[in-house]
Parts: sequence; C-alpha cells; structure tokens
Amino acid sequence: MKRLGIAQINAMTPGDFLAAFGGVFEHSPWIAERAWERRPFADAESLHAAMVAVVAGASRAEQIALLNAHPDLAGKEAKVGTLTAASINEQASAGLDALSRDEMGLIGELNRRHRERFGFPFIIAARLNAKDRIFAEFERRLGLDENAEFAACLEQVYAITRLRLADLVAS
Repeated sequence: MKRLGIAQINAMTPGDFLAAFGGVFEHSPWIAERAWERRPFADAESLHAAMVAVVAGASRAEQIALLNAHPDLAGKEAKVGTLTAASINEQASAGLDALSRDEMGLIGELNRRHRERFGFPFIIAARLNAKDRIFAEFERRLGLDENAEFAACLEQVYAITRLRLADLVAS
C-alpha cells in the first residue's frame, strides 16, 4: 500500500480522511472524524497527537468503549477469524497465532481474569513485545488498580496506533 504524504492528508475531505484513518483506532472511526477538524498536521506525529487529544478529551464512557473495541489476545475473534487485518498481523508478530495448547489455556484464563477485574480487555502493543513478555505483563498488570490499568491500556492503544499510522503516512 502506498503511504500518504502529509500535504495529501491535509487536503483530504472528511470522507477521504475517514476512509484512510477510520480504522487506526480499533473499531472507533469517531476518533478520525474528530481529528480531521484539527488539520493541518505538520507530520505523522502531529496527526497522532491530534488523535490522542481526541481520545483524551472524550468522555470516560467513550474511552471505555474504545478499550472494549479491542479483541482479547488470541481470543474468540482470532479463533473465528473476525479480527481486523491490523490485529491479525500485530498478534502474529508476537507469536500469538502459534500458541501451544497450554499457552492457549493460560491466555484464555488471563483474558477472563482481566475482563472480570477491570471490565475491559487487556491491551498491549503486540508488535513491540514477544509472547513471553506479554504473559509477564498480563500477570503484572492484573495487580494494578483500575485507574492505573485503565491508563496503561490507553497508553498501549496510543503505541499501537502510532505504529499503525507509521504504516500509513510517509515520513
């Protein structure tokens, strides 16, 4: 896929911008819709900062909906083939598409415990982590309080979306 230049991005109509960037934040096109109004962008990082500012300015309910739009790691969406293309590639990059039976059982249990404890899925930038690190982070973050884990998940969303934008925008 050809990466977009910043001048091209700044000249986009709202519809073109949404088509290009509506999927950067998992199943949350409202972020791109609101970020378009913050043009012009100086570069990919300022585009990302505008999108992050939209999330930061959103209501807590919208932020929780954003977190809940993310799939469980190696969860039911992966098993039935309903992950987004970006999520498939990200989870595969960490080896989550090739877990042993024991690892599948463990990640299923960790996903369940996280959702029960916090009310939203565990989120980590899989492209930046190997599966052993992901398992360790799962365990560590289950010990956090709700506000700390909420903030950690948002930071991971920002890391994921920074990588996704880097794939779309020419530097």
